[in-house]
Amino acid sequence: VQLQASGGGLVQTGGSLRLSCVASRRTNSNNGMGWFRQAPGKEREFIATINWNGGGTNYAESVKGRFTISRDRAKNTVYLQMNNLKPEDTAVYYCATSRYASGSSQAGHYAYWGQGTLVTVSS
Repeated sequence: VQLQASGGGLVQTGGSLRLSCVASRRTNSNNGMGWFRQAPGKEREFIATINWNGGGTNYAESVKGRFTISRDRAKNTVYLQMNNLKPEDTAVYYCATSRYASGSSQAGHYAYWGQGTLVTVSS
C-alpha cells in the first residue's frame, strides 16, 4: 500500500487547512487510519485516528475540538480538517494505515506510512 499525503502549506494563526491522504489499494479501506506529525527536533506524535468504517475516532488532547479526521472508503482517502491552527501545529504531517481494523494512537500499530506533508503556521 502506498500513501500519498497532500494539502499542507503556509497558513496564519487561526487559519484552516485540510490534509488528504490517498491509498493506492482498495484493501486499505478495511484498516484503521491515522495522522501523526513531527516538528523539528521533536519525536513523531499521534494526532488522530479513525477505524475502518469511520464509526470511531480518537484525538490527541492538543488538537481536540480543532481537528477532525474523516474518511471516504470509496475513494481510499482519509482527511484531516485542521481549524484554528496555532504556531505549535507546525510540523510534517504523516498519514498511516493501521495493521488492524481499529484505529490506534500507537505508531507501532501502523504498517504503512505516507511521505509527509509540511504544515507551517505563522504567528
